[in-house]
Amino acid sequence: MRAIQITEKGGPEVLTYKASLPVPTPREGEILIKNEYIGINFIDTYFRTGLYPAELPLVLGREAAGTIVSGSHAQYGLKEGDKVVYMASSAYAEYTSVPAIEVLPIPASVSLETAAASWINGLTAITLIEESHKVNRGDWVLIPAAAGGTGGWLCKLLKQRGAHVIGSVSTEEKRKQALANGAEVVVGYEEVLDTVKEKTGGKGVVAVFDGVGKATFDVALEAVARKGSIVSFGNASGPPDPVVLRRLSPKNVKLSRPIVMSYLVEREEKEKYAKDLWEALENGVTVEVFKTYELQDVQQAHKDLEGRKTTGKLLIKP
Repeated sequence: MRAIQITEKGGPEVLTYKASLPVPTPREGEILIKNEYIGINFIDTYFRTGLYPAELPLVLGREAAGTIVSGSHAQYGLKEGDKVVYMASSAYAEYTSVPAIEVLPIPASVSLETAAASWINGLTAITLIEESHKVNRGDWVLIPAAAGGTGGWLCKLLKQRGAHVIGSVSTEEKRKQALANGAEVVVGYEEVLDTVKEKTGGKGVVAVFDGVGKATFDVALEAVARKGSIVSFGNASGPPDPVVLRRLSPKNVKLSRPIVMSYLVEREEKEKYAKDLWEALENGVTVEVFKTYELQDVQQAHKDLEGRKTTGKLLIKP
């Protein structure tokens, strides 16, 4: 099969196109899936650079949608020929062997492309506003990178909920996208604190959902309200500097560093939030795909993603 493999950590140049890797053989409890659309996520760059440890050689990728070609699992209602989506390793390939517990059926109303474009970003956004900090109608929330994949989902879901979103972006094009996503106010990063002060009467936002990391953490700490939450879920600009805990004390700020996989451990959790995701799509949430790349062009996809040139979702069509 064709796949993208790395044998060393580094920049996009370490992403190597392989034309004849063996198709994986499913072990007990696994299902072989032919990937039709593969999602590209910032977490892929963390494994590529070594920010997150992993054994080499490694086939990158954490999500895809496709068709079950062998294996079944009666307990989860899975059988050959089913259209499914999953969150698991080694997705940058034509075929991936996936633990059955991670495989979810796709409703007939949702395309394979939409499922792949929605899975990690959508589930991340849903669990952030349900588990990391429960957002209620009328709350003011700050979302850096509001034109990105997860940022866009957060804007859309929070608008549906009746919350007020202040988004921050780096370009005029991204400002337009963030507004289209549902952010109420969108500003450049240098304008965030003045805007938060104005819109909240000086109180600050109840939560900051920050996927940028190092470049935005200090602003988040200033922008958050007393007894508010900073939810740091990504490192697009690099990981934040180590935090001296007493910096949280003046406003009794809650700080968390969640990952979606730790919210979706039990099968019941996966099914619950998958249901919420499908309902969000049925209720009008749309998914913007920035570009769909050929498998052999994944180096360019990573360059585009890390160069902050993209809005919405990046996909691979193997």
